[in-house]
This record gives sequence, structure tokens and C-alpha cells, in this order.
Amino acid sequence: MTDVAGATPSTVSRFLKAQPDSDRRADAVHGRGLRELGAATVVVMAVALALVFFWVPLEAEQGFLQKIFYVHVPLAIVSLCGFVLGGILAIVHLRTGDRKWDLRSYVAIHMALIFGVGGLITGAIWAKASWGHWWIWSDPTLVSFLIVVLLFATYQPLRFSIEDPERQARYASVFAVVAGAFVPLNFIAVRLAQGLVHPRVLTLSGGNLPGPMRLTFTVSLIGIALLYATLCTLEIQAKRSRIRLRRVRRELLGNDAVRPLGRSAAPS
Repeated sequence: MTDVAGATPSTVSRFLKAQPDSDRRADAVHGRGLRELGAATVVVMAVALALVFFWVPLEAEQGFLQKIFYVHVPLAIVSLCGFVLGGILAIVHLRTGDRKWDLRSYVAIHMALIFGVGGLITGAIWAKASWGHWWIWSDPTLVSFLIVVLLFATYQPLRFSIEDPERQARYASVFAVVAGAFVPLNFIAVRLAQGLVHPRVLTLSGGNLPGPMRLTFTVSLIGIALLYATLCTLEIQAKRSRIRLRRVRRELLGNDAVRPLGRSAAPS
């Protein structure tokens, strides 16, 4: 019986045991952390759903429809924070040259883009039910968020267009830093804009939310943030496992036995 395309299980076992203790300790820590993070996400999300559907009062004008606010706004906020986080991680990669930071930046932006699309979809549903239109181009908040999402949507094609891994990581990090810096500047510009159609419920003074709605929104925001962190951690672990598996196969069977990955947007 053989494993890893030709290596015996005993050979694989001996090779894995020969791996540095730091790698095995890191895997154990990440595994425990993922389980704890996942459990915390489930608990907080369950509490948030219970508050949204069974505790928080209905909004006077929109009624039950307003409850989509507790999903739409946290998705948008976490998405924007994820884009900024990707830029910060890219700075660390440019300073250190360590590819693990490129992987983390890639995952942060990838997951933030998914959450951003979710924010656009839930926002369009809310707009159609409230205003009778799927989209209002005259509102700076809506348009600016769409611009940010479209900007980061070019991140994956940029990476895919560069075949050399080192150059791909470097160029992608520069893009992530510049695009990440655009996010807070865009936010400030929108805040200074006048004639907003989109309601301002979150301000430095506490916003226009009553106490129960503010509490429910806060719990929902924490739940979405934990979901983002859990999914990012899971994707990083999956990609690290794939990279380590290829390294094991290369060490056991030689470079000729491992088929090249080819062009890919993901770090390899």
C-alpha cells in the first residue's frame, strides 16, 4: 500500500515526524484556535439572530423589513475593514518578504470581497423594498461602496496575470496597500458629502438608533466580524495544508514527480 503518489505510509509518517517542532506546535495552536473561534462565532450569531427576530422592536416606518439592516450594515463594515486589513498585511509582506503575509493579505481581501458582495446584494434588496429602486446612483454612500468593491474585484485578475510567484506577491501587495489606503479616504469624502439619501444611523455621538436596536446591531456586528475571522482562518489553514502537502510530495518523490501548479491567483 502506498500514499502520496508512491510513498509508503511509514515513509510519510517518518517524514512528518521529522518536521520542525515549531511547525507541529503551530498546527496544534491554529487547530485549537479555529475550533474556539468557530464555537464563539456560532454562539454570537445565534444570540444575534435571537435578538433580531424575537427581541428588538419593529421600526416604526419599515416594520419587519428593517431587520435586514442588522445583516447589511455589518457586512459592509466588516468588508471595508477587511480591505484595510489586507493592505496592512501587505505592508508587512513588503517589509519582511515573508510569503506567509502575502497569503494572509490575499485571504483577507478575498473574504472581504465576498462579504462586500453580500453587502451589495442585501443593500439592493433593502433599497428595492424601501425606495422602490434596486439602486440610486445619486447617493454617495451606495456609489462609493460599489467603487471600493469593484476596485478590489480587480485584485484577483491582477494576481492571475502574473505567473512568477515572487513578482505576483510583490505587485499584489503594492496594489493592496494603495487600494487599502483609498478605503478610509473614500469614507471621509462620503461623510463630508451633502444631500445623502442613505440614512446615517452610525455617528460618533451614538447615531439615531434606540438602545435595543443599538445593542442588537452591536451583537450582529460582532457576530459578522467573528464569522469573517473564522472563514479567513479556515481558508488560511486549507491553503497552508495544500502548500505543505506539495512540499512533502516534493521531498519524498522529487521535483519531477510533482506537477507544476500553473497560473493561479492564490499564493502557492
